Amino acid sequence: MRHVFVLLLALLAGHAAAVELNSNASGAWLNGSLELLEDSSGRMSLDEAAASRGFMPANGRTSVGQSSSAWWLRLDFDRRQPPPGGWWLEVDAVNLKDLRLYLPDDLGRYRELRSGESVPFSAGRDRDYRRPLFRLPDGNGQLRIYLRTYDPAGNSFPLRLWSLDDLQDHRADTNLLLGVIYGLIAALLLYNLFILLTLRDRAYFWYVLTTASALLFSLGMSGHGFEYFWPRQAVPWWLDRITLPSLWGLCVHRFTITLLQTRRYVHWAHRLLNLNCALYLLTITLGALQLRGIASWMLVAITVIGVPAALGGALVRWRQGSFPAFLYMLGFGLVLTSVSVSVMRAMGVVQPSPLTAYVFPISVAMESVLFSFALTYRIQGLKRERAQAVEQADREKSARLTLMQSAQRDLAKAVAERTAELTLSNQLLREREAQLQHAAHYDPLTSLPNRRYLVEHAERALGLAQQNGETVALMLIDLDHFKPINDSHGHDAGDFMLQNVAHRLRQCVRTSDCVARLDGDEFAALISGPDAEGHAREIAKRLLNELSRPVSFDSLELRVTPSIGVAIYPSHAMQFSKLYKAADQALYEVKGNGRASYAVASECSGETSDLWADSSRA
Repeated sequence: MRHVFVLLLALLAGHAAAVELNSNASGAWLNGSLELLEDSSGRMSLDEAAASRGFMPANGRTSVGQSSSAWWLRLDFDRRQPPPGGWWLEVDAVNLKDLRLYLPDDLGRYRELRSGESVPFSAGRDRDYRRPLFRLPDGNGQLRIYLRTYDPAGNSFPLRLWSLDDLQDHRADTNLLLGVIYGLIAALLLYNLFILLTLRDRAYFWYVLTTASALLFSLGMSGHGFEYFWPRQAVPWWLDRITLPSLWGLCVHRFTITLLQTRRYVHWAHRLLNLNCALYLLTITLGALQLRGIASWMLVAITVIGVPAALGGALVRWRQGSFPAFLYMLGFGLVLTSVSVSVMRAMGVVQPSPLTAYVFPISVAMESVLFSFALTYRIQGLKRERAQAVEQADREKSARLTLMQSAQRDLAKAVAERTAELTLSNQLLREREAQLQHAAHYDPLTSLPNRRYLVEHAERALGLAQQNGETVALMLIDLDHFKPINDSHGHDAGDFMLQNVAHRLRQCVRTSDCVARLDGDEFAALISGPDAEGHAREIAKRLLNELSRPVSFDSLELRVTPSIGVAIYPSHAMQFSKLYKAADQALYEVKGNGRASYAVASECSGETSDLWADSSRA
């Protein structure tokens, strides 16, 4: 009795005109007689909805767009004689997350029927059909039904009334149309897959993925995917209305980048398309986390960015002379336009209708045909290029025969000229080899030997010293305050200073000693002989004086001071690497004690130990 009382209150409140169920009602759209009530909390019960005075006429409206609210729908019927098989209510929605229908029984109570993607296919309808389909109760007189729809990704609820015979005819017609579209897409998919396996081209790879995901997307939007592929369970997140368009969009953008070569020719479009690819991955992640509302708005934002980027990039490439870009604009322009229509349907800007429901699969089929034309054009271009290559080869063959005949008359002369050229080439090669040898062992700026030369020379010197019982001194020289010269006066001043230092180094050592530039402002000297340590000390003192003298460069006076570390063979090390380490440690000690001096590594069983520094300074 409580439900009857609620129904009487609702009738007294006023509502839209009842739908008359007569012989002409089959196939009629019902949204002109529909009333809507927004449930912003999402917790309103049927009794509260039925007693509410907030119902407003829909006036033909079939969508409220992306809304976090639940929506109640109220519809009144005036039943006459029912047709054979009764009356059937179709909710011609794309993919609703949660749909509930409330039908009265003979006792005045309402029973709830659940449908949408949140329940298995067979449990969400009274008859196997790709859309939610419910049989209205038989009988005559007034009938009021309620529906509750909830989907943050877009609430759409186009309602249609059918007799059973007309419903079966309509189902056959739509299945035939969609079957032709699916078959066309699948045939072109297989054809392009064969081309991909033949050519191994990356653009074909992304196109095959795009077409496959578009076919799956079309099956999901039409409801056939739910009906045939996963009928015994609710639609999983990885096949719902968020993931499928995101996956398709990701493949489309990667195909666009590859086909149009945006990275090379259209940089701004390349950046936007890559941004959209990242956003698509983010949208799929949000869908997996069940953040359906946020993910749906992400799809809207991606469409706003992606459509201008893809079509703008194609326009630029077409104007650059790319014919496939023109075909892309025609084909994918249709598809992207259809996606825009789908997004506007979800937002409620465009109301659902049979035309907008089928625009995507039709556009995908047309796009596949147009791109097949592009494939044909590409194959024909390859054939033309092959024919041109054969023709060019024939011309070259004839030219070679002519040259061979001419060469027979000039063979002796050519042999002589070639012999002379080879002699000259060998001479040039020897000179070049000498130049390379010099470049490998000498510093190009100072003309001093480099580190490689020093190492090779030191190995030989140590071997001779071991045989003759002599000593070898390694001096590492680092210029203090050199970096400020480069920073303040430029590299020209620094290069001039390095050349001047190299000249003074050569003057301060004996002709038998080796001076090298190691790197930057680092130099080295290798002193050999019976009293190498004594000579090294004398040279170090001389260098402290000579290298500290100012150098004139233009109107400037440039100054540096040397820090010198010395190690003696065999006192400090028996191998060059350890000798170098001992000299470097001595140099480090000089740097730590104020620079502009020299130090000799102390002797301790052939290994680097404590250091002592000469007190002399420049």
